[in-house]
Amino acid sequence: MIERLSSTSLRALPASVETPRYDRATVTPGIVHLGVGAFHRAHQADYVEQCLAAGETGWGIIGASLQSASTRDALEPQDGLYTLAIRGSGGEKLRVIGSILSVFVAPQDPARLLRALTDPRVRIVTLTITEKAYLRNSVGDLDTAHSAIVADLANPSTPRSAHGYLVEALARRRAAGTQPFTILSCDNLPANGQTLHRLLVQFAGLRDPDLAAHVKSVSCPSSMVDRIVPATTDADRDRVSQTLGLRDAWPVMTEPFSQWVIEDDFPAGRPQWEKFGVEMVRDVRPFEEMKLRLLNGAHSSIAYLGLLAGHDTVAKSFGDPAIRRFVTALWREAEATLPKDAGLDTRSYVAALTERFDNTALAHRTAQIANDGSQKLPQRIVGSALDRLDSGKEANHLMLAVAAWIRAAELRGKELPTGLFTDPLDAGLEAIAASGLPAADTTAAVFDAAGFAGRSVHRARLQDLVARHLEMLRREGLAAALASLDGENL
Repeated sequence: MIERLSSTSLRALPASVETPRYDRATVTPGIVHLGVGAFHRAHQADYVEQCLAAGETGWGIIGASLQSASTRDALEPQDGLYTLAIRGSGGEKLRVIGSILSVFVAPQDPARLLRALTDPRVRIVTLTITEKAYLRNSVGDLDTAHSAIVADLANPSTPRSAHGYLVEALARRRAAGTQPFTILSCDNLPANGQTLHRLLVQFAGLRDPDLAAHVKSVSCPSSMVDRIVPATTDADRDRVSQTLGLRDAWPVMTEPFSQWVIEDDFPAGRPQWEKFGVEMVRDVRPFEEMKLRLLNGAHSSIAYLGLLAGHDTVAKSFGDPAIRRFVTALWREAEATLPKDAGLDTRSYVAALTERFDNTALAHRTAQIANDGSQKLPQRIVGSALDRLDSGKEANHLMLAVAAWIRAAELRGKELPTGLFTDPLDAGLEAIAASGLPAADTTAAVFDAAGFAGRSVHRARLQDLVARHLEMLRREGLAAALASLDGENL
């Protein structure tokens, strides 16, 4: 059997593979990361790797999964090491990452995560827990009825949610006289730091007003992250392991492009990320709006349209001339909603997106992007549409993306495979689909379930646009729906 990647087998790697350029034994933990998935390992852990190689050895990462044991099970026998496979048109470059010192599963040992979070050496907590793990209700506040929130309020010492762990750790650090850590959200939410801060204060307030006042003083800078990270396949594992000459149970695939924009507010200190391309700014909002509306909005659109057209990857979907024309027009709709005085170079950004979407070396699956649409579309699509209507313009392309999501969801188990993608609202979405309602009634029911444009005066207009697109998708199919928008004056 081929030997496993580990600290002892690193010396056997070929010279073409980049390995950690520092002594891992000298690295101490400075960051706890919640949600150790593929994106974190391709993005934040890679930036920290570069800081460690430059001699900043006090910023090792302790990783914790709040749910699955799969990452821990893959990396623990490898001493936390894994391969980052950077794939572009010019080929593939392999880099072994050593910045993650350990990974464990929080539900199996909540006390261990609390010990890590209260370690005085830990000065930053980063998160990639996905939008749904922020546990918000339909108006964006803390969902106080969620079972994890109820459990964490009843049993603070054995948390289940990120909110419970963070607030309990902050309470214990305060009691011990330890400075609070900075909490850095790396999830695709608008004003993610402010959003997380508000939710944590709300949660702490349910425990104790004095604790809420303390949590209110904790820094939660916002950030914008960007790097495409498709799911790793068995073929990827086999190819990477063959090149290494060692077995890596879970290498991570990614693209050459990477971006990280962070509000520079770290009272307890931070790595010198700016030396390695991170943009440290005073206000991240213009950058995150550009990314959410141009990259993520296009990604979701490509995913749902691609699924309806039978395309399984972004490159195949974007290579479809009709979908490419649609995305180009969607970019024009969304671009007009971005701030004009923030120094954003949207033309260059869209050009870079075009090149990235055309990268056939990166098999970014449409089904992977399609997950959790009810949580993603408000930021990626609906927000742009509301701004368009506010300015007296239409949002036809944006609303076709929403209609495509609804249509793809209701075709699961019929023309599309059951479970092809999932959503936190699947029970309700499946019930709506099974009811056989007309397009207008289906759209209204979905908007109610997802809380789309709930407080907006434009909700009725958005519903009308979505219903019209959904009716055409049902009656005439995707090609006709896309053709109906060709040549529309934006």
